[in-house]
Amino acid sequence: MHPILNVAIKAAREAGKIINRASQDIGALKVEHKDTNDFVSEVDRGAEQAIIHILKDAYPHHGFFGEESGKTNSDSDFIWIIDPLDGTTNFLHGFPAYCVSIALQEKGVITQAVIYDPVRNDLFTATKGSGAFLNDRRIRVTQRSKLQEALISTGFPFKDFSYLETYIDIFRDMAKKTSGLRRPGSAALDLAYVAAGFSDGFFEINLSPWDIAAGALLVTEAGGIVGDFEGNESWLRTGNIVAGNPKVFGQMLQVIAPHLTERIKTPTIGA
Repeated sequence: MHPILNVAIKAAREAGKIINRASQDIGALKVEHKDTNDFVSEVDRGAEQAIIHILKDAYPHHGFFGEESGKTNSDSDFIWIIDPLDGTTNFLHGFPAYCVSIALQEKGVITQAVIYDPVRNDLFTATKGSGAFLNDRRIRVTQRSKLQEALISTGFPFKDFSYLETYIDIFRDMAKKTSGLRRPGSAALDLAYVAAGFSDGFFEINLSPWDIAAGALLVTEAGGIVGDFEGNESWLRTGNIVAGNPKVFGQMLQVIAPHLTERIKTPTIGA
């Protein structure tokens, strides 16, 4: 295992301990509204601080891009992209679908990924060129070739509802052409599940880099494909993402294609 990945795993597990302790008394947490349906708790901030402390101690010259702390040392060739608690709304309701997501971007390329599910103690890891793993077991995307037989996960617009009607149109068409759609509420975990073969594909509009950076590397290292809604590589910039096994991926793009508009192609990330 790559030594940098080992440090990221240590950071993710430390954040998981903070999250698990807090889950024992969710009602006591201080929670703030960042925006419409966008919450942050003292757990998010505490977990992110713990992650950054461990990573910065090991790599003091690296930069950081965190959901809560923003960007620091952004001119570095090494940038850690961090979501300390992806699925905060789930967490605050006691709904057990949330995770820690950490990715390392080297000169614009995602090279390391850790997604840690503290509820199940599931650790998803990937190093570019070395495959993807769940709890040290190699994982691969599914082999299903027909979208009609596929299970697809997604996420509903929850902050910027200007995308809602277009999303509903895509959702309706996707529902008709798959064996089922799921909306667990954590994009990072959704992508990890595609990599592990628990689902066949995933799509969502207007996500932030910390939601998808680690999960995308897991998918590609597990033999899948990740792209934007046109199948191109701008998914990290636009926040529009489609992921799946190679055969299902193309069929998902065909369902999405009739609903593309210029605004959907180039949204404001995190709006």
